[in-house]
Amino acid sequence: IAVAEPFLAHNGHRPVSLERFPESVEGESFFSKNPPKGAPDYVESVTVTYNSGRSHPQLVLTEPAAIVWAAQMNTVVFHPWASRADDTDRPVELRIDLDPQPGTDFADAVVAAHGLREVLNEAGLEPWLKTSGNRGIHVFCPIVPEWEFLEVRHAVIAAGRELERRMPDRVTMSWWKEERGERIFVDFNQANRDRTMAGAYSPRPLATATVSTPISWDELNGLEPHDFTVRSIPRRLAEVGDPWAAITESPGRIDTLLEWWQRDLDDGLGELPFPPDFPKMPGEPPRVQPSRAKKD
Repeated sequence: IAVAEPFLAHNGHRPVSLERFPESVEGESFFSKNPPKGAPDYVESVTVTYNSGRSHPQLVLTEPAAIVWAAQMNTVVFHPWASRADDTDRPVELRIDLDPQPGTDFADAVVAAHGLREVLNEAGLEPWLKTSGNRGIHVFCPIVPEWEFLEVRHAVIAAGRELERRMPDRVTMSWWKEERGERIFVDFNQANRDRTMAGAYSPRPLATATVSTPISWDELNGLEPHDFTVRSIPRRLAEVGDPWAAITESPGRIDTLLEWWQRDLDDGLGELPFPPDFPKMPGEPPRVQPSRAKKD
């Protein structure tokens, strides 16, 4: 209830999956996507189409009571789509997950985030930040909803490849874990349809109850992300306000990133792997893991 206004601003009125923990964060969890039997009338839904082509109703949160209901249903993590309920096929934001790999930490992700900001600015986009709630950083760019998910994914890949060229020792676009090394992984597959990350002001399933928290660029250096918890965020909102309050005011365009994508295609760089539960896409490389391929 204390975070309802900014929470709904960033996660409401869009398809959302609820990650529910019936016992504790150390126990089993499962995802609720469609309204469960007995859900109250104020818990809404919208029909979405998944990558498989199957359509299904997906939960939509539109008022504080719906968030409270979700928490009462043992929801810890809220996973909103990048699109809104009035047009589920076209994202309103470009999302990039900077994911620290073994041997790296949040400080390494900070360095990568500054480099990514330069790349995105050159592409005509204004990036916004939030902590992942653990060791990573989520970079969001609001965009006009003119492109389908696959096109936005290609824009993310183009940005990631450009960042990798500039910081080859610090970031990687390698999908296979054994090829990443001690670098920050630019998780391009988080841009896929039906792939979600923890929403702004969503708790994470850790004993410390950390929260995925919007931050300003001025706060980034020296930040300790584990200071943001369910206990500290209401006080932070009262003292600092919501750093994302104006995030939707000036949506950008991904035309330049798509030009970079086409340039890379012309240079022989093709599609990158999709998660194994996605249908095979045109131009996608083999899904066999590198170590397996060598053994075969």
